[in-house]
Amino acid sequence: MKLVEVLEQQYGLDHDTAVESSNTFLRALRARPDDESFTIDEWPAHLWRNALPKNYKHITKNISAEWINLRFKNLALTNDVIHLLETLREDYLLGLITNGSSRAQWQKIERLGLRKYFDCVLVSGDLPWEKPDQQIFFEACKKLNVEPKTCIMVGDRLETDIKGGKKAELGGTVWVPLQKDEVASDMPDFTINKVTELPEVLPNSPKFKHSTSKIC
Repeated sequence: MKLVEVLEQQYGLDHDTAVESSNTFLRALRARPDDESFTIDEWPAHLWRNALPKNYKHITKNISAEWINLRFKNLALTNDVIHLLETLREDYLLGLITNGSSRAQWQKIERLGLRKYFDCVLVSGDLPWEKPDQQIFFEACKKLNVEPKTCIMVGDRLETDIKGGKKAELGGTVWVPLQKDEVASDMPDFTINKVTELPEVLPNSPKFKHSTSKIC
């Protein structure tokens, strides 16, 4: 809806056209988040060019830049999440596993400054597997030099994060649903409302000191 506001207020599109253009762009991006025949920033501009009405093609470059700024502003870690990661890392090894094309995912990782919070970062686009394939979880465990049974998977997607964690027979799975009415088909070991509640379900909580567990 932020995109719709920008298209309406800054570029004069009527509401219905702004909604349709935004939805068309987002559907195209989700279907194909990257195309290496374009630079990483040119690709979304190309998708916007196809999504906008003919008489608004001239704003393609500007709205693409607006979208990129909005995206990373809304993806940025909050202070509470940064504190959580920094505190967890005092006693746990932390791994990040993300599905997606290599360039698109690394762009997010780098622009959001995520690397410094994790001991291992895996992008499925660099590997022959993606979540929920158990092999990508085993690879993370290998990088961290730990056994799968000592790891906990924390994720918001049942079909990839929780299902994959269970297939890999990790020590536990923690689900953070994106929508309150979402029903868990692959039952996680724990469900929390937001990631900052994670310490409540970890071993030796709430201060989670002196634990030997690892978190992926």
